[in-house]
Amino acid sequence: MIVKNQTIISHFILRGLPIPTEHEHLFYVLFLAMYLTTILGNLIIIILILLDSHLHTPMYFFLSNLSFSDLCFSSVTMPNLLQNMQRQVPSISYVGCLTQMYFFILFANMENFLLVVMAYDRYVAICSPLHYTSIMSPRLCVCMVALSWVINMLHSMLHTLLLARLSFCEDNMIQHFFCETSALLKLACSDIFINELMIFVLGGPVVVIPFLLIFVSYVQIVCSILKFSSARIIHKVFSTCGSHLSVVSLFYGTVIGVYLCPSTNKSTVKETVMAMMYTVVTPMMNPFIYSLRNRDMKEALIGVLWKKKICL
Repeated sequence: MIVKNQTIISHFILRGLPIPTEHEHLFYVLFLAMYLTTILGNLIIIILILLDSHLHTPMYFFLSNLSFSDLCFSSVTMPNLLQNMQRQVPSISYVGCLTQMYFFILFANMENFLLVVMAYDRYVAICSPLHYTSIMSPRLCVCMVALSWVINMLHSMLHTLLLARLSFCEDNMIQHFFCETSALLKLACSDIFINELMIFVLGGPVVVIPFLLIFVSYVQIVCSILKFSSARIIHKVFSTCGSHLSVVSLFYGTVIGVYLCPSTNKSTVKETVMAMMYTVVTPMMNPFIYSLRNRDMKEALIGVLWKKKICL
């Protein structure tokens, strides 16, 4: 079937965020500060884990990967957003849009998978402490992270290739501040049934199954610690898991707000603002959550700063 008014799209116009013109400079400074905080915070966590031998454990190995994923996740959208806020016509090339979508899906799903792996690590540490070292071997840890990367790279590539086969008509304005999959599909003038089918078949389980695994892990953890009568042990367990639970709540809370609770007036403003939460705010908050609630991280930071002071 030949589609009328079909043209070759070389670039897309990004509608961006619903910011009043008089406040654009203020929000630009705010977003720049948030992005730099995200980069600095996650880099500090990665460097601390590399430098402090006491942090060379499975939990902090997974945390360093989560920080790297957060750093990259924010970098997929924020530099382009900041650049477009300084342009009269915010745009992105067709190739750049597909590339952005690929890495967005990759790092969003990586955060999802890493949260599951970290939940499993906490489950083994609390429910099978005597076998923790033998179960969570370095080889298993590396294999779980590597498998997560491979699965998510293939998953992202599939959606990107399926979208690349679509034709786009004259309308090239994306109702978002980045190349979000559903926003792109709305602009396609060819059949998107396969794309929607793959999103339903693969996209759902990628979010739902990890969430269920995390839920089951913490149900097992709660059931295990309730067997202890010592309030000190219970407090220690909850303080150990508190950081991870906070990150899980922040990530899934915003994702559910975007994709499972759509706006009743079909406006994209709510979805855009909520997307800002999990693409910018969540990666920025994760380092603070882990550093402020984690005694080991604070001690490692103090140790590094003390050594640097002695060297000076």
